[in-house]
Amino acid sequence: MDITTEFRSFFDALPEPRILVDRRYRILAANPAYIRTYRHGSDQTSMTDAAVVGRFCYEVSHHYDRPCDQCGESCPLQSALKNKRPSRLLHLHHTPHGQEYVDVELTPLFDAEGEVTAFIEMMQFLGERALPLRKKTAPPSGATAMVGRSKPFLRMLELINRAASAMTPVLLLGESGTGKELAAQAVHHLSPRREQLFVPVECSGLTESLFESELFGYEKGAFTGANQRKIGLVEHAAGGTLFLDELGDVPLAMQVKLLRLLESGTFRRVGGVEILRADFRLVAATHRDLAAMVEAGTFRRDLYYRIAVFPVALPPLRERGEDLPLLIDMLLARLAPGRAVRIAAEAMAALRAYPFPGNVRELRNLIERALLLTDGDTLTEEALALPAPTPERVAVAADSFAGVEQTLIQQTLARLGGDRAAAARALGISERTLYRKLRKTSGASSSEPR
Repeated sequence: MDITTEFRSFFDALPEPRILVDRRYRILAANPAYIRTYRHGSDQTSMTDAAVVGRFCYEVSHHYDRPCDQCGESCPLQSALKNKRPSRLLHLHHTPHGQEYVDVELTPLFDAEGEVTAFIEMMQFLGERALPLRKKTAPPSGATAMVGRSKPFLRMLELINRAASAMTPVLLLGESGTGKELAAQAVHHLSPRREQLFVPVECSGLTESLFESELFGYEKGAFTGANQRKIGLVEHAAGGTLFLDELGDVPLAMQVKLLRLLESGTFRRVGGVEILRADFRLVAATHRDLAAMVEAGTFRRDLYYRIAVFPVALPPLRERGEDLPLLIDMLLARLAPGRAVRIAAEAMAALRAYPFPGNVRELRNLIERALLLTDGDTLTEEALALPAPTPERVAVAADSFAGVEQTLIQQTLARLGGDRAAAARALGISERTLYRKLRKTSGASSSEPR
């Protein structure tokens, strides 16, 4: 049995795309899942491996005319060839859904003399199509795939790649809508715990008692209405990843118990006496400035140092201008499958000038609404209906929507010579609302217009 026949016998029935590739990047065999995903570069009706076999892997998946390491990207094949062991990283691939990041793992095959003769390459998608890994958890609202080629995005991706293989806690820092949960999924997906559960915990809005019972579970009779034992999310995450979203919203009283969990690796259910052992990898996220909260006394210093072992900053969309076309193409492919829609030049220019306080989540909202308002094949600036148009791109370093909002207000006032009535009209709010927002940060004593 030759190597290609052996490959097909093992991998044809598997749901993940897999290929057999030689040392010169040429595809020797491909399973049906790979052909379904990547045949878009060839005959769309062909379901045989002839659609991809004989072509170069970088040609099919990247649309490059030379190996990816010659195009400024890391190449798992070169790493696996040099080290003679499996190599794994995230790569941006062209798929029928647009460009999206794929978890690529290359395993070398050896001959009788111990020389590498070929590689098996396996691909798994991040984002919406990776959500089965979450098993019992629901998909995040407005989820999209991880897409980008800008320097800030690639820096963030490099940190995720580095952090994933370790078991140290990861702290994701970024504004609302930057994709913190998708980044957390990527850390999990690339980690040795990827076959186990990814368990998200939304910390904002949870009271102290609810937070404790959700996290640790409770025993029957622990409180009124506790008619049976409930397993907490810490237990559900056994062997997998526990994702604490909006960690900055955890009440001070619960921060102590969270610290004890992380330091001792043990916990007790509410109303219980048995000490249970925890086994999870922690990934946390917040849009707040935790270091400032520590100085203000609203976040425990010891907990901060425990969770901030490996901080990863997620860049806001306004710092990822070159990623906009990629993101828009991906959103159009997902939101309007089978519909040939493009975006007008003036609409793209308007999007490039917009500060996106809601980041990628807001971009998705704008594109989805514009698609509903468009009967033809072109999304116009009018259909996008960008809120509070501003002639200049807003330069901000704030880490929350409130900071973005205040910066926008101050820049609008400066542009209009301090005319608050004109500023309110430009911002699309009432003068009363503008006065109230100004008082929040400046303590202005001017009376509100009546």
